[in-house]
Amino acid sequence: MNPTGLELPPMMAAFVFGLLGGAHCIGMCGGIMSALTFAIPTSMRQPWRVGSLVLGYNVGRITSYCVAGALVATLGSVIGLSPTLRGLMQIVASLMLILMALYIADLWKGLRHVEALGRHLWRYLEPAGRRLLPVVRLPQAVALGAIWGWLPCGLVYSMLAWSLARAEPLEGALLMASFGLGTLPALVVTGLAARQMQALLAHRATRLAAAGMIIAFAVWQLWTGLHQ
Repeated sequence: MNPTGLELPPMMAAFVFGLLGGAHCIGMCGGIMSALTFAIPTSMRQPWRVGSLVLGYNVGRITSYCVAGALVATLGSVIGLSPTLRGLMQIVASLMLILMALYIADLWKGLRHVEALGRHLWRYLEPAGRRLLPVVRLPQAVALGAIWGWLPCGLVYSMLAWSLARAEPLEGALLMASFGLGTLPALVVTGLAARQMQALLAHRATRLAAAGMIIAFAVWQLWTGLHQ
């Protein structure tokens, strides 16, 4: 199962998937990155400090993705998955991307019901994250990022479906690491240019353009999944 539908090595495919999902990351997590940047005391907003904290958030976030990937891949190795079920997972992942695009464009908010599956865990983690604010040191940033990595997200759930199908813990962790690195450019830019990105995301045209890119990618993925 390859979520991009492209003939790429698994790790490269996971990276491309994250890169193409960058529009979703900006739409869904851009506000978080902006809020974290603005929470840094004005006297401590030197470029090098802000840059290190933004990197720390993302190191923690990607680490949590790796842990989640290893866990679901372990589950996949225990239950065993047929080729038919793996193909079905690719179709489900494509449909989830379309739902995410509609969510970003403010056309339909039904994806909230899917993401609600992870909100039970998030309800226990969020208070721990709040206790770390405001973030002024790198260890705080890494810890908060590790908590943030468990935020309910349809894009992450789509990638975890692929990790589940791989059914190998180390490979599941590496796939999620590659995916996380793919999402890194969008979130680093959002963190370093928080005020500008916040203004950009306020425009409906931006959200529609991001949604269009995701739908085009999802349709291509769905087409390849149905013709394998």
